[in-house]
Amino acid sequence: MSLLALHRVSKTLRDGSRRRTVLREVSLEIDRGEYAVVWGLRASGRSTLLRIAAGIEPPDLGEVHFEGRQVAAGGENVLGAGIGFCQKRFGSGECRHVRDQMAVGLLARGIGPAQAQAMVSAALERCGVRELAHAGLGELDRAETVLVAIARTLAVEPRLIVVDEPTNGVELLARDGILSLLRSIADDGTAVLASAGDAPALAGADRTLALSDGELRGTQVPELAPVVPLRRRA
Repeated sequence: MSLLALHRVSKTLRDGSRRRTVLREVSLEIDRGEYAVVWGLRASGRSTLLRIAAGIEPPDLGEVHFEGRQVAAGGENVLGAGIGFCQKRFGSGECRHVRDQMAVGLLARGIGPAQAQAMVSAALERCGVRELAHAGLGELDRAETVLVAIARTLAVEPRLIVVDEPTNGVELLARDGILSLLRSIADDGTAVLASAGDAPALAGADRTLALSDGELRGTQVPELAPVVPLRRRA
């Protein structure tokens, strides 16, 4: 049984007075420990696909299952319990520092302060940004923001991480570090489903799929395949 399975998912969005079908009977399976990337042009529907996969919004038609259970937005709480959706923006509350921002979500889940701090430290260490623990959120550059966001998602120990365009807006020299991190997270057994808008962002993936005209093209069911290599530095 696949970790995540989308079966004939369709979605139509309203664009002013017009309606546009962004997903047309899309089926997709993700295995444990797999790193899969969906790529396409702007407005191709890849962000919508990831939000549906994470249970944030429902499909118009079709079903989504996680570990054999049906996922429905507003239904069973798999988001946060098994699926981690990586939000690359931070709330504008009182938590202005990285450690506090990461801990508040854990505390809201009923985790004790000491354990929450330990989980935050472990996640920051795992993502190679331990030195940013006491940095202000406004001090982070784009790459650091993405790495901290991934760490915040990892802190809740999900079995699947969903991240939309992790390298978007990141300087070229910093992209490989993010892609290598996602590859290593999958190697450790946590599945990764990401999206990309350009070919370099596909590096390190086990499987890449293209989304165009509402249809998903590529190998929709996991199988053994060579990993897309990371770019070599000059």
